[in-house]
Amino acid sequence: DLVNGSSASVTTFVSLQPVEATDDAFWDQFWADTATSVQDVFALVPAAEIRAVREESPSNLATLCYKAVEKLVQGAESGCHTEKERQIVLNCCRLLTRILPYIFEDPDWRGFFWSTVPGAGRGGGDEDDENARPLAESLLLAVTDLLFCPDFTVQSHRKSTVDTAEDIHSIDSCEYIWEAGVGFAHSPQPNYVHDLNRTELLKLLLTCFSEAMYLPPSSDSSNTNPWVQFFCSTENRHALPLFTSLLNVVCAYDPVGYGIPYNHLLFSDYREPLVEEAAQVLIVTLDYDSSTSSSPTVDGTTTGTAMDDVDPPGPDNLFVNYLSRIHREEDFQFILKGVARLLSNPLVQTYLPNSAKKIQFHQELLVLFWKLCDFNKKFLFFVLKSSDVLDILVPILYFLNDARADQSRVGLMHIGVFILLLLSGERNFGVRLNKPYSVRVPMDIPVFTGTHADLLIIVFHKIITSGHQRLQPLFDCLLTIIVNVSPYLKSLSMVAANKLLHLLEAFSTTWFLFSAIQNHHLVFFLLEVFNNIIQYQFDGNSNLVYAVIRKRNVFHQLANLPTDSQSIQKGLQRKKKTPEPISRTNSQDGVSMEGSRPAAPAEPGTLKTSLVATPGIDKLTEKSQVSEDGTMRSLEPEASQLSPEGNPPTALSDGEPWSGEASHSRRDRRRLSSASSSGQWTPTPEWVMSWKSKLPLQTIMRLLQVLVPQVEKICIDKGLTDESEILKFLQHGTLVGLLPVPHPILIRKYQANSGTAMWFRTYMWGVIYLRNVDPPIWYDTDVKLFEIQRV
Repeated sequence: DLVNGSSASVTTFVSLQPVEATDDAFWDQFWADTATSVQDVFALVPAAEIRAVREESPSNLATLCYKAVEKLVQGAESGCHTEKERQIVLNCCRLLTRILPYIFEDPDWRGFFWSTVPGAGRGGGDEDDENARPLAESLLLAVTDLLFCPDFTVQSHRKSTVDTAEDIHSIDSCEYIWEAGVGFAHSPQPNYVHDLNRTELLKLLLTCFSEAMYLPPSSDSSNTNPWVQFFCSTENRHALPLFTSLLNVVCAYDPVGYGIPYNHLLFSDYREPLVEEAAQVLIVTLDYDSSTSSSPTVDGTTTGTAMDDVDPPGPDNLFVNYLSRIHREEDFQFILKGVARLLSNPLVQTYLPNSAKKIQFHQELLVLFWKLCDFNKKFLFFVLKSSDVLDILVPILYFLNDARADQSRVGLMHIGVFILLLLSGERNFGVRLNKPYSVRVPMDIPVFTGTHADLLIIVFHKIITSGHQRLQPLFDCLLTIIVNVSPYLKSLSMVAANKLLHLLEAFSTTWFLFSAIQNHHLVFFLLEVFNNIIQYQFDGNSNLVYAVIRKRNVFHQLANLPTDSQSIQKGLQRKKKTPEPISRTNSQDGVSMEGSRPAAPAEPGTLKTSLVATPGIDKLTEKSQVSEDGTMRSLEPEASQLSPEGNPPTALSDGEPWSGEASHSRRDRRRLSSASSSGQWTPTPEWVMSWKSKLPLQTIMRLLQVLVPQVEKICIDKGLTDESEILKFLQHGTLVGLLPVPHPILIRKYQANSGTAMWFRTYMWGVIYLRNVDPPIWYDTDVKLFEIQRV
């Protein structure tokens, strides 16, 4: 009875008696079983017993670890030709996956895998111990060899009999890439046994990399993960085929089941667990702080291969290096189509329920898409070159809208917004948004007819007015995105125009403006949006102009904002009566789209992981000015000279129009920002004056001065109350020569910084922690990178 045999050996193992490393009969019991699964191993080896051995009988734990690694090394050496050898390899794999987190959680043990064990893993002690490898390296190299092991994880290329079986050391693993796609044209026959074996090996790899979860978050980016560093170095001879295999397996996956709806109900899908595991391993290997290095993007003077062979002056991490050097159009097309297909999968679900298998790894895909755009500028430009970018935008807006009320999905909200911020720094994104929006994904937003820009504005308005409190730090980012695209928006719908004015109305109430030191930035952003549209896109935007005229009192109130102490106090009193962050009233929401469900809060008790704070918008972005010919030049040369703490000088200037004499007010700003950090901040008349005088109201005031009398005259002359006549008049009106000289267009482009690199690390590992529940690899271990919380 094997199972009982196992538990018996586990009991002996826990006993305090050290067992000799040479006692093979004893150690072999651990991996000789034929019928186990990873779930069985987790059940047979409880957490308490692993910890007991670690404390009471450390030599047994050490022996078990290096014996298990030794078995993997032997399997990799021999090529696993027999069923028995494969079973031993898989069992060692499962056992190490079970034990590693308990090694990582104890600081005294953490270095264990990086020490050399005399004679271990190197075929006996007769060799010089000089060239003994650390256990971690032997483990990683064995796993990578096993991932390209004919008849175990890849299709054999020979009509195999044991004597002619391929020698695992002489095969060129580039011929065994798992899936067609980037740099590989041949799609191997699907083999579910190979998929299952790959999945188990990748699970072990992910567990090795998870040492990162047991270190507290630090802004020190030199803090590289030794496991990932070695795995992605030239020591790994399979780095290129493995990177390509992981990327292609993810991007080629079609959960619909070869294009036939409902097909997934007929046969079990063995690919999905492999795709999930591949996506998770891939994003962890790409955890790299690009702000500390020269950018990994190299110029594309490459040969016809998918990636160049010459070593570019890129990062040492080969995975980041390969990712940054993909450059063929057909490769970009394959990646973009794959990511868009998978991100859209939950949306397809909403109008053909159950027709396709619903994937759960959209957060990993968003991290992967972020890495692609951040590390490979050519890919970013390719994405924006055609309206294919909208196939990424619509799912992101869907996720943002769907998660807005759910506390456990704050991380998803952030990454969606970060991606849109990155895209919005490029002119092409704004231009693409003018494409009419016709796909009718059921979303809990008002029905409208218009473009993708309207969709974006309506969803952002919904997030700001009906999301939960924890989203407030994102408001700056949401409005920055709208500012960045605004100069290119040809024609906003009436619904979107009203939403923008409703936001201005909400953000310019005195209690909101006076209640926090940075709240007025939001008003500056919105005024900048209106100015950009009026100056650069007046002709097609009669809806917005009409909305501005209707709500003209909001602009007059801003211009006449009281600055005396008494009024400031009175404004703050009003806040106490209305705690609601933003009034839901007077935003004529109308009917939501058919078939949509309202965004729901998290179920009580849902687990979530904590996140580190994200940098403020002034650290996240850098300002660039768009010249006449459309090129951009950076406006912040002084941001590159970092202040002693290594952060760019903080400026409260964000949202103020850029002006030549910006530098002399920088001192005042610094004074203001230091005042806020002391905790007790109160608004003063001087403070209100300091920014009120800079409100960019000239263009709008001039527009109102010219148009309001004309519109009033029409109404009186024709006895009109009908909007359509006024809109018709505004459509044909012109303000040429009447407005102030157009201001230069300012774009705030995302810039890499160590703050976001750390945020991505905690977010990514939090997602991986919560998604690996069967078996629960890290549950109930002492992770330090984040806290696990219940909603």
